[in-house]
Amino acid sequence: MFEVLLRSLTPNVLGILVRRGADFAAAEDAVQDALVEAVRVWPADPPRDPKGWLVTVAWRRFLDATRADAARRRREDLVDEEPAPGPTSAVDDTLQLYFLCAHPSLTPSSAVALTLRAVGGLTTRQIAQAYLVPEATMAQRISRAKRTVSGVRLDQPGGVATVLRVLYLVFNEGYSGDVDLAAEAIRLTRQLAAAIDHPEVAGLLALMLLHHARRAARTAPDGSLVPLAEQDRRRWDTRSIAEGVEILQAALARDRLGDFQAQAAIAALHADAPTAEETDWVQIVEWYDELTRLTDSPVVRLNRAVAVGEADGPRAGLAALAALNDSLPRHAAVAAHLHERDGALATAARLYAEAAQKAPNLAERDHLTRQAARLNALLLSPTGVPGA
Repeated sequence: MFEVLLRSLTPNVLGILVRRGADFAAAEDAVQDALVEAVRVWPADPPRDPKGWLVTVAWRRFLDATRADAARRRREDLVDEEPAPGPTSAVDDTLQLYFLCAHPSLTPSSAVALTLRAVGGLTTRQIAQAYLVPEATMAQRISRAKRTVSGVRLDQPGGVATVLRVLYLVFNEGYSGDVDLAAEAIRLTRQLAAAIDHPEVAGLLALMLLHHARRAARTAPDGSLVPLAEQDRRRWDTRSIAEGVEILQAALARDRLGDFQAQAAIAALHADAPTAEETDWVQIVEWYDELTRLTDSPVVRLNRAVAVGEADGPRAGLAALAALNDSLPRHAAVAAHLHERDGALATAARLYAEAAQKAPNLAERDHLTRQAARLNALLLSPTGVPGA
């Protein structure tokens, strides 16, 4: 309970220190010290005003560090202006912190790490475990990010699109270690949706909910990947699907279409189909056309080729694929799938093996390797049945 409360208060406390004049890096260090103290003290002596307690302790930690700094004389005015104890401001600085952590001067990986630390309230160790890197490496990454944004004022305008990209990167990291980054991304996006009225924020939240709803069915008991068409749809989270569809419909009704809304619409059509065979691929192609118009992304065109292959047949899909560069990630996997559906099993087996060598993770590599082995077994069997 205390951990959830501390994580929810972290961005507000950090924002208050920055508004009082603390630079971001020093303020973040002070807040982390206050959180450690809260974990030690609160179980035996919980405060009546947790936020006020954290602000007071964090500000004192900042002042202690300021007095010990070589630049003490330039910061004496901050020491003299320590606010009197009392109720804290009700201003919510979470939104400004989102924009600060997604500052365009940061690399995507640094922006994600800083968002998880400053807005999500995760420890450096938790973030490092989630990204499967040493804690010291993550600490250096976060320190560099904090130094980069230390001179950026909180009242500078930020870009919603950049913030959403960072949150989407967090979501796509999925899960490893003891932190569920997909669930964390949904939590942070809910916060953002509560702080800003924007259809693309709603679109991203809907997209996350619709994708996350299928999570339990994505892997078999042995950990192997289960393709969408083969998933047990009874294991999908219908409550998350219903919430995602409701949020999406409200966003689309505002007639300010963006790419996250279009992606969510595609996910909703998959979620709405009782079986894979009943998927409305024609409408999915239409949404991919909208998404292509919005983004002109080669990856979107690659996914569109799959949808075209389902809607109009594998040769139509291969024709759409032919217009794309074969160096695109997962190009070989898409080509293999379409060739298999067209009956060219030898070509498909070769492409599955090629795709496996380029797979971005072990689970996907194993899945593609099994697909290649399955087709090779069919080709070697005189009856067309593996093992016969």
